[in-house]
Amino acid sequence: MEQRGSPDRTWYLVLDGATDVVTRSRDFARRALAAWHWLPAATQEERDAADDVLLLVSEVVANACLHGGGPGALLLDCDDERLRIEVTDGNPAPPVPVRAGPGARPGQPGGHGLLIMDRLARSWGSRPGPHGKCVWLEVAAPARVRNPGLR
Repeated sequence: MEQRGSPDRTWYLVLDGATDVVTRSRDFARRALAAWHWLPAATQEERDAADDVLLLVSEVVANACLHGGGPGALLLDCDDERLRIEVTDGNPAPPVPVRAGPGARPGQPGGHGLLIMDRLARSWGSRPGPHGKCVWLEVAAPARVRNPGLR
């Protein structure tokens, strides 16, 4: 497993062939958030933003495990306005959200990862890659990150 990090902007974690990828990805994201001053959080809003990022990382990596043949890599790219999360996997099919209606399983586990992404990310999508696809999402940076004078 290869990992590279820069407190400046972009962190990259190779997951192909790794074990316990969801935990590794969350821990990696937590370290990146600390480097970018999202953590430690000073307010409940900032704690919520960091918790949302950790949940989203977990969901997109877990989805790659369940539906994509396993994740290839995790990319975190942060600037003053937003954090972009990208996960590659080996399945070229785009993710399909679970819809309500016939065949829906309300109250049953599973099938809710994309609904969580819909709710917590300001945008998300996927794009084809050379060996599958990349699922990406973006969240807004907390106010303290957007305006460093608030630290």
